[in-house]
Amino acid sequence: MQRRALGKSGLEVSSIGYGAMGLSHGYGPATDRQQAITLVRAAFERGVTFFDTAQIYGAENEEIVGEALAPFRGKALIATKFGFDLDAPAGQVLNSRPENIRKVTEGSLRRLRVDTIDLYYQHRVDPNVPIDDVAGTVKELNAEGKVRHFGLSEAGVQTIRRAHAVQPVASCGFRGGRANRSL
Repeated sequence: MQRRALGKSGLEVSSIGYGAMGLSHGYGPATDRQQAITLVRAAFERGVTFFDTAQIYGAENEEIVGEALAPFRGKALIATKFGFDLDAPAGQVLNSRPENIRKVTEGSLRRLRVDTIDLYYQHRVDPNVPIDDVAGTVKELNAEGKVRHFGLSEAGVQTIRRAHAVQPVASCGFRGGRANRSL
């Protein structure tokens, strides 16, 4: 499997990554848990070292990825995403306030069975929270050893630049079939 560096971050991953969303969210019924674990492990055994999940895909999704990759700690990179308040009365509401980021980080660490999240993306830019505050919170989590690298999904160039000035942005994801971009 070919490998590629994500910008100047020092992260090197397989050129093909595994997006775990479909295991439990978005594409019909959830995959049987044991089959999902077997599938993730088979991807690793075939050379995939970059695995992506998210808070919004449901707790089970992060749990599956965490359990499946437990035997491969240090050999696989796990990316997950934050930025929603799933307990809000209106359902999936954007929430990248620092206190919410910290709360969901603890949950993701527990579900993924890791001490540190390799790559932590803001899933969607929250227009109610300055990106400087988001990046500053991730910078604090990095200093605490809970997050290695910071990423942004669906952010504009100016937002990425502002965030990068606070905490280096290792990777940016874009919607609409465009490939993951790295800085």
